Amino acid sequence: MSDVNVFKQPKPFYLIFSIEFWERFGFYGMQAILTVYLVSILGMSESESFTLFGAFSALIFGSVAIGGWVGDKILGTKRTITLGTFILTIGYSLLGISAAGEFGGKELLYIAMGFITMGNGLFKANPSSLLAKVYEENDPRLDGAFTMYYMAINLGSFFSMLLSPWIAEKMGYGMAFGVSAIGLLITMVNFIVMGRIVKNIGSKPDMVPVNKLHYAAVVVVTILLSFLSAVLLQHLFYAHAILVIVGVIIVFVYFKEAFKSKGLERAKMFVAFVLMLQGVVFFALYFQMPTSLNFFAIHNVSHDLFGFKVEPEQFQALNPFWIMVASPLLAILYNKLGERFAMPFKFAFGMVLCSLAFLILKYSTGFANTQGIINSNWLVASYLLQSVGELLVSGLGLAMIAQLVPQRMMGFAMGMWFLTSATAAILAGWIASLTAAPKGVIDSNQTLVLYAEVFGKIGYVTAAIAVFTLVIAPKLTRIIQDKE
Repeated sequence: MSDVNVFKQPKPFYLIFSIEFWERFGFYGMQAILTVYLVSILGMSESESFTLFGAFSALIFGSVAIGGWVGDKILGTKRTITLGTFILTIGYSLLGISAAGEFGGKELLYIAMGFITMGNGLFKANPSSLLAKVYEENDPRLDGAFTMYYMAINLGSFFSMLLSPWIAEKMGYGMAFGVSAIGLLITMVNFIVMGRIVKNIGSKPDMVPVNKLHYAAVVVVTILLSFLSAVLLQHLFYAHAILVIVGVIIVFVYFKEAFKSKGLERAKMFVAFVLMLQGVVFFALYFQMPTSLNFFAIHNVSHDLFGFKVEPEQFQALNPFWIMVASPLLAILYNKLGERFAMPFKFAFGMVLCSLAFLILKYSTGFANTQGIINSNWLVASYLLQSVGELLVSGLGLAMIAQLVPQRMMGFAMGMWFLTSATAAILAGWIASLTAAPKGVIDSNQTLVLYAEVFGKIGYVTAAIAVFTLVIAPKLTRIIQDKE
C-alpha cells in the first residue's frame, strides 16, 4: 500500500475543518471561564456553579441526537449546521450582554445557556457527518482526515482557552463571551460564503430545495426547547429527573435488544455496555477541568507557567496541548502493538492514568509553600496524565461502538455513548461540589486541605475501578476477538 499524504485532502475537508475550529473556539472559550463568571460576577457559591455547570453540560450532550436527526431526516446536514451556528451566536451574544450587567443579569444568563444548549445540539453531530460524506468508501485518506479534524477541535479549544481568560481579566466577561460569539459569526459567514465547495455533498434533504414549512417548524421548536432548557436549568431537580427517566428507558431498550441477540453478538453488546460504564467514570473526571481543577488553580496553584505569568483559567489549555502532542505518539504505539493492545486494555489504562492524575495532585499538596500554594508543574503533569487518558477512552468511544454493536443498533448506540457524557456531567457537578470552598473562605491553606482530601478520594476510588477494569480486560478482549 502506498503512503498517503495526510495533508492532501479534498477542498471540502478544509472548509469543514475551519467551521469546526471556529465553533470549538467559541464553545471552549465560553466553557473556560463560565464557572468563574458565575461565582465572581453573579455571586453564586462554588458549589452552586458546579452543579449548574454539570446540568448545562448534560443538556448539551443530551441534545446532540436531536441535531443529528434533524440533519439526516428533515433540513439536511448543511442547513442544520448554519441554523445551529446562528442559534449559538445568539446564545453567546446573550451571555455577553448578561455579563455587561445592563440587561437581565441572572435571568438572561439562563436564556443564553438555553440557546447555547440547543445551538450546540443542532451543530455538534453534523460537521463530522458531512465530512464522512466527502469520501468514498475505503478511501485511504479517511483516517487521516478524521485525525486532522480532531486536531481542529483541539486547536480551536487551545487558542480560545488561552485567549478568553486573558480577555475576561483585561476587558471584562462581556467582551470575553463576545469573542465566542464572534467565533461563531466567522463560522456562519465562512460556511455560507464558501458553501459552493460542498454543493454536491450532504444528506438526502440537502439535495432538494428547502421545505419552508419544515424549516419554520424546526426554528420554532428550537426556540421553544431553548426556553425549556432555560427553565430546567433554574429547576435542576426536573433536569436530573428527565435524565434519569431517559437513561432508564435507553438502557432498558439496549438490554432488550441484547437479549434478543445470540452468541457472540450478545456478548459483544455486554462488553460495549461495560466499556460505556467506564466512560461514565472517565467523563465525570474529565468535567473536573472547568470546575474543581479550575478553582484549584485559582486558589492553590502559582499563577505562572515556566516562568511566565498566566491567568489561572488558562491552565485548561494544557488539555488540548497535551492531546495534540500525544495523539501521533499513541497512533504509532497502536500500530506497533496491534491486537495486543485491544480496546478493553486501552480503556483500563485510561482509567489508570486518570487515577494517577488526581493522586499526583493530592501528593502535590504536601509540597505547598507556607501560603498554601503549589508549583504549577504539578498541574502540568496532572493534565498530561488525564489528557492521555482521554485519548485512550473518549477518543476511542465511537470506534468502540462501531466495533462491538450490530449495525442495526448503531445510531441508537452512538446516542447512548453521548448519554454517558450527559450522565457523567451531572455526577461531575456533584463531585466538584465536594471541593467547593464554603462562602467567605479564601484562605489558601484551608482550601488546600479540602482539595487534598477530595482529590485523594477521587484518585483512590478511580484506582480501585482501574484495577477491576485491568482484571476483566483479558476476558473482554477474548470475547471481542471471538475466542470466548
